[in-house]
Amino acid sequence: MGTRWSLTIDCARPARLAAFWALALGYTEKPAPAGFGSWEEWFAHHEVPEDEWDQGAYLCDPEGVGPGLTFMQVPESKVVKNRLHLDVQAGGGRETPWEDRWPRVVEAVERLTAAGATVVREDELQGRPDHVVMADPEGNEFCLL
Repeated sequence: MGTRWSLTIDCARPARLAAFWALALGYTEKPAPAGFGSWEEWFAHHEVPEDEWDQGAYLCDPEGVGPGLTFMQVPESKVVKNRLHLDVQAGGGRETPWEDRWPRVVEAVERLTAAGATVVREDELQGRPDHVVMADPEGNEFCLL
C-alpha cells in the first residue's frame, strides 16, 4: 500500500476556489473530524481564533479513493506558472477513444468556463485537438483531457 497523501493549494479565497474544484472533480466538502458536528465545533475545540475559521476549505473524494484537497488562504497572489498541475481526465483520459473523449472535454470546458475558469490554449496531437490547458479562477493551470 502506498503512502496516503493530500494536496494543499494556496489561494486568496478558499471557499470560492474549493467550490470550483468540487465542481471540476466531483468532490464534496470534507466532513468535520469524528466526534465533531461541524468544522466550527472542531475549530472552537482546538482554540482556533474565530477570525481564522474562513481561511481554509477542505474537499474529499466522495468515494474515498482520491486524495484530499485543502485550500489555504495566503496573503500573496500567484505570480508565476505552476510547477505542478492537475490533469483532469474529464473525457476519460487518452485510453478513451477520441470520438468519445473529445465531446466530454468540450462539455467540461464549457461548464468550467461558466464557473470561472479560463482557457489558456488548446493543444493538438496528430492534427486534432488533444487537451485544453485552462486556469482556475485564481490562475492555477490545469489540463482537461
